[in-house]
Amino acid sequence: MREIINIQVGQCGNQIGTEFWRDIAEEHGIDPTGAKSLIEDTHGRFDRIDVYFHEGNGGRYVPRSILVDLEPGTMDAVRGGPLGNMFRPDNFVNSQSGAANNWAKGHYSEGAELIDNIFDVLRKEAENCDCMQGVQLIQALGGGTGSGLGTLILSKIREEYPDRILSAFSVVPSPKVSETVVEPYNATLSVHQLVEVVDEDFMFDNEALYDICCRTLKLAKPNYADLNQLVSMAMCGLTASLRFPGQLNGDLRKLAVNMVPFPRLHFFMPGFAPLASRANQQYQNVSVEELTQQMFDARNMMTACDPRHGRYLTVAAIFRGKMSMREVDEQMLNTQNKNSPFFVEWIPNNVKTTVCDIAPKGLKMAATFVGNNTAIQELFKRVGEQFTAMFRRKAFLHWYTGEGMDEMEFTEAESNMHDLIAEYQQYQEAEADIEGEVSDEELPEV
Repeated sequence: MREIINIQVGQCGNQIGTEFWRDIAEEHGIDPTGAKSLIEDTHGRFDRIDVYFHEGNGGRYVPRSILVDLEPGTMDAVRGGPLGNMFRPDNFVNSQSGAANNWAKGHYSEGAELIDNIFDVLRKEAENCDCMQGVQLIQALGGGTGSGLGTLILSKIREEYPDRILSAFSVVPSPKVSETVVEPYNATLSVHQLVEVVDEDFMFDNEALYDICCRTLKLAKPNYADLNQLVSMAMCGLTASLRFPGQLNGDLRKLAVNMVPFPRLHFFMPGFAPLASRANQQYQNVSVEELTQQMFDARNMMTACDPRHGRYLTVAAIFRGKMSMREVDEQMLNTQNKNSPFFVEWIPNNVKTTVCDIAPKGLKMAATFVGNNTAIQELFKRVGEQFTAMFRRKAFLHWYTGEGMDEMEFTEAESNMHDLIAEYQQYQEAEADIEGEVSDEELPEV
């Protein structure tokens, strides 16, 4: 089997991670204690269960997951929650102090003290694998633990397992939903690391998730549980073809190869379809055409960037449920032809499709969308502007330098983010003129 180890870091990472494990356990027919709840394996739900679970004593399935935080509160909440008995007790790693929304505490002082304990657990998990495919990490970039310790873990994994795929699910700060005042610092310092160390990064943000909850799902007062549920739905879709047999299989490496045209441009916009309010669900007839339309709709994106402001470098679509492969291909081709100005011409066939036979719980068919769109530079610009406004006046900087950081690191992070934005802009404007171009050297002399 090609196993994946999951690491969830910080309060946000652990809340989303717990939701994710609850959903995939349900899909595989495993109850909250880790025992099989399905009598017979009807659709091959246990065929590839080893990707995310390993079998413990007495036929119990144990998530291949490491739960990390710098304060004990989140861990206690998971232990006391409905899935508390499913996780292996040794895999909870926490210290007592907390990162206090400070990236430097998570990355240098407090986090550095905990990193050896985390790697002891990671090595044990890796030794339990037959053939480890890679590591996925769930984090938030606005706080201290998810961003600081999360990026520290990723850079150490890259050193220790250089040939494994590293994917991150990152919740990025958004302008309308601000949790803490130093978010722009934490996010910029994190992106500085993520550009170099991960292979693929799926970006979510609270503003886009709130919009989906209010506009599409018609929830009056969405809470974090609703937002986490949306992220979890997208994660379950992204990993479906790894966990279940299908007509066209994908895995983390295939996704990376098809989605990342240049090594630094690996930040993706996820989406999910069908999204409908509870009242409307029963009146909706979901077809492949409807899914494809919804999937490319700007309102279904889980990142607050408008894809119409940029161009798609690459797209991956993961369809789930009983459907004909031919219809899927036709619809995807139609969409590409209709919206050709929004796809770069110099990467032909830049839409990858995967079909998995098993639909998510409660739906006949669903689709998960992953787009590598140059419009994601809007997100980095937003964070960058807020960063510059504070950094110019050196506001809040003493909290970071007090933990041993140097101002130079902030300057480097800022310029790296500007380079990333410029790189996205360059490929957005690149035209496919190669055939008609003749360089000056080749022109005959008159």
